[in-house]
Amino acid sequence: METPNRAESRAVSAVSVEGLVKTYPPVRARRGTPAAPAVRASDRIGLDVRQGEIFGLLGPNGAGKSTLVRQLTGLLRPDEGSVQVLGHDLVRHPERASRLLAYLGQESSALDELTVGLAAETTARLRGLETAAARAARDEVLAELGLEPLAGRPLKKLSGGQRRLACVASALVGERPLLVLDEPTTGMDPHARRAVWAAIDRRRAEQGATVLLVTHNVIEAETVLDRVAVLDRGRVIACGTPGGLKAKVGDEVRLELVWRERAPVEIPEVAALGVTARASGRRWTLRLSPQEAREAVALVTGGPAFAALDDFRLATPSLEDVYVALGGRPEGTNGEPGEHGEPGGDGVEGLVKA
Repeated sequence: METPNRAESRAVSAVSVEGLVKTYPPVRARRGTPAAPAVRASDRIGLDVRQGEIFGLLGPNGAGKSTLVRQLTGLLRPDEGSVQVLGHDLVRHPERASRLLAYLGQESSALDELTVGLAAETTARLRGLETAAARAARDEVLAELGLEPLAGRPLKKLSGGQRRLACVASALVGERPLLVLDEPTTGMDPHARRAVWAAIDRRRAEQGATVLLVTHNVIEAETVLDRVAVLDRGRVIACGTPGGLKAKVGDEVRLELVWRERAPVEIPEVAALGVTARASGRRWTLRLSPQEAREAVALVTGGPAFAALDDFRLATPSLEDVYVALGGRPEGTNGEPGEHGEPGGDGVEGLVKA
């Protein structure tokens, strides 16, 4: 894990976290069910998010991501530790978060009764903009995200992807030096996702904005993140660049062969390499060294089996592979709140912090 010295960290940090602890007490048992034990959702977490970078939090459900984000946005007070956001102590002064950051939670139901345009304008006014400036900021972000045709529609009347895009517009309206985005592109089509990331990149380039991204979309994460922290059971189990973390897994390559009909039992040329394919329906999956992968591709594409192929692809280790290699759990095997007293969404309080 990267450990910049403390003086350097404080000079360039947008977010600095040291020794963060949050424990949820035991939940009283319902009749006929055992009591749920206490859960330490943050277990001595330390993080440094540098100014101007896109920093990601990855991990399964229950890893502690939501609890961490709520502490970083001033919505939840830690039991121990410090949280510095752009030089401000959010443990002592959590109210300052609303002036420093924009927070987009997984749920933003408080906006549902508003139209797309009014939601963005209202958020701009909550951030201190006068009426004319708020409307100008609203018009700019709606145009930027292609939402002008939907400006007069209530969010509750939109499709899931459109509603999420409207919530992103409200999060991005005006200027905030730190953007905290929890699954911002969920349900969006590729065109909308590209518009969102173009808008985020523009704020980073023109305003120096820092982005803290929570996501389960590994492909998106590998594309946009500068660095990533992997969480499990309330701890940071790895931190670094996506490429650096993947390199620690090894250089194994995954070769997938998709056949027009059912996959053959074997291809003699590939079998001669001494590797075994895992077959499933029309798909073969082989795990190979880079040299073996080159040889296998040459043998398959240059031999008679090529005519029976529908598609093939090579893949290096992914961030998902990194997580599995680090001993991560399948999703949903821990009880991070929701059920231990933490609200599931951001609600009105989170929107004010936006």
